[in-house]
Amino acid sequence: MPHATDRVHAVDARLAFTRSEDVSLDDPRLGLLRARTLDAPARLDPRSYDWHSCRVTDCSTAHIEPDLLQQGFAHADLSGRAGLQAALERVRVAGRLEVADVAEIRRHLVGRRLSLRDGRNLWLLYMAREGFFMRRAGPNGMALPRDSGPAGLNDHDAAVAVHADQDIDGTPLRQILRGAAPWLFRHDWPDRSNRRSPLVLVNLWIPLDQVTRPLALMDASSLDRRAHQLRHGLLTDGFLQRDASRRVNDIWTFRHHASQRWYFTSEIDANTAFVFATLGTPHGSIILPGEDRAEGRHRQLTAAVDAVRRRDEPAVTRSLCAADDGRAWGEPATASLRRAIAAMEALVAEGRANISALCRGKNAADWCARAHAATDRVVRKSLEMRGVALLLPDRR
Repeated sequence: MPHATDRVHAVDARLAFTRSEDVSLDDPRLGLLRARTLDAPARLDPRSYDWHSCRVTDCSTAHIEPDLLQQGFAHADLSGRAGLQAALERVRVAGRLEVADVAEIRRHLVGRRLSLRDGRNLWLLYMAREGFFMRRAGPNGMALPRDSGPAGLNDHDAAVAVHADQDIDGTPLRQILRGAAPWLFRHDWPDRSNRRSPLVLVNLWIPLDQVTRPLALMDASSLDRRAHQLRHGLLTDGFLQRDASRRVNDIWTFRHHASQRWYFTSEIDANTAFVFATLGTPHGSIILPGEDRAEGRHRQLTAAVDAVRRRDEPAVTRSLCAADDGRAWGEPATASLRRAIAAMEALVAEGRANISALCRGKNAADWCARAHAATDRVVRKSLEMRGVALLLPDRR
């Protein structure tokens, strides 16, 4: 896979890695490393991480198709699946995932072949019930109200720390498969690998809206696993319902190194999913240059809509005519973000020209609906699920 470094094809974004002071020797015999377990408050504290500005290449503008076996992730084609797309659009518009949605989406995926755009094919054999949920994240790290719906389905923000989702020798795989997972599944580990098995554990990540806070994935071939991959015990209290013996989920975190290569995809919707290796592909979310402006317009329009619905003309005027306090907005890094910001700014200008009419109710419902849709567009929404898949013979 070519590595594009031109500024047209890449952005500088911060990623959160494990701090050196939180790394210790886990297995003296093998020389494996471990990252300190963080409690819930520490996980939310930016000071708990080693932040680095990384060059993240945009697969869309660089015209790159990553390879699942070489880079650890690929794009899967979900277009042409009318039933699945209808269910995904319903979830996107609702902004939340219901139990019935989970059942329908599973029905459209389990037992089906996934065509990867690297030319490979996967047969999705099984989808875990645990780990199927929706993420919602505000632009520029803006906090959103958390959803109190079905337990564990909707109350997830974007993941901050760079991580991989499962240690093949750890909880819960070790208990479920009685230690047989390393012999069953294809994987790379810091001191060994299994590259012969056609069985893979994969994350299927479907973007419903990804204008902001996109998923960034590391090219696994650029990772020195022995030096930079760290065992980590993730406390699951509060977001997974498990018994005490499985409350610590064994995952991986990572140290930063300048040789690591990172990718995201700016022009993507629910017709395309990311497929990546659950057992070892480092990933996390990033904030794009320009998201500060998206956050500002989101807050401005949200306040204006609330005021219009109350018919509070002074409040509408304050929100729509508020100055930017001389701040220098970041230049939007991607075409999709520029389009989304332009749509919000057009609605701000339209509202300014019609404040009195809006507050009298004339066209207020239509303007509010369009403003809500425009602000909703810059809220990152994605579905995340995990499954067992069979790598089919490569027919390229």
